[in-house]
Amino acid sequence: MKKLVLLCLLALAFSCSSDDSGSMVEDGVNPRPNQQPAGSSAHDFLSADDYQRLNVEILYIGQYKPSDAAVTSLQNFLEARLNKPGGIFITQRQIESPGTSPYTTSEIRKLETDNRTAYNNTGELALCILFVDGRSASDTATGAVLGTAYLNTSCVIYENTVWAFSNGVNQPPRPIMESTVLQHELCHLLGLVDFGTNMVTDHEDPEHIRHCDNNQCLMFWASQNRVMNMQTSAVPQLDANCIADLQANGGK
Repeated sequence: MKKLVLLCLLALAFSCSSDDSGSMVEDGVNPRPNQQPAGSSAHDFLSADDYQRLNVEILYIGQYKPSDAAVTSLQNFLEARLNKPGGIFITQRQIESPGTSPYTTSEIRKLETDNRTAYNNTGELALCILFVDGRSASDTATGAVLGTAYLNTSCVIYENTVWAFSNGVNQPPRPIMESTVLQHELCHLLGLVDFGTNMVTDHEDPEHIRHCDNNQCLMFWASQNRVMNMQTSAVPQLDANCIADLQANGGK
């Protein structure tokens, strides 16, 4: 059986733009502040110091719209962990397929650039989530990538692959698989594990950096395998160490 892999892009020292002189003004239209390394906006997500609201823009291709249950679970997860007294708002919009699957990260970033409309504004942080119609170019004969956190406020879910491993005989319900992948990738944007949010207690898996060493935790590197193998009937939860890290960096 093909193994599933939850993957985040571990690129701490790159910027999406080659123009390092670009303005960082946040006016709701300038993309530059949202083109920074993954994990670098962890405190901005978690705290209300600079951003009191979160604007979540979900872009999906064709039929690959996330389930209503997964979106509701996302809203509940964000409200439980982020300090955003001004509210968390989610919108969804269908976009055209570029027809280039399997997708490289560069192609995913271009897809975002061509379609994203929500950018940071005064007091408001913007998050873009792509649900795409193809697989990742990083897939192998034995492993499939389900999601990637690739910029500070961006992540992609390879929904076509999620569909292949859910809702079938001896497979988990699709909303459970979607929610697991989505929340795992979002937690990388929140800085887990030691990826922009410092650890209160050392709990990083030395064999799988940026992931928790607790195999029951949402941030375990293969948490989606537990779901796929029906070892749990619910979305895995963050363990006490991961929650402590988020709280120490301004979260709940």
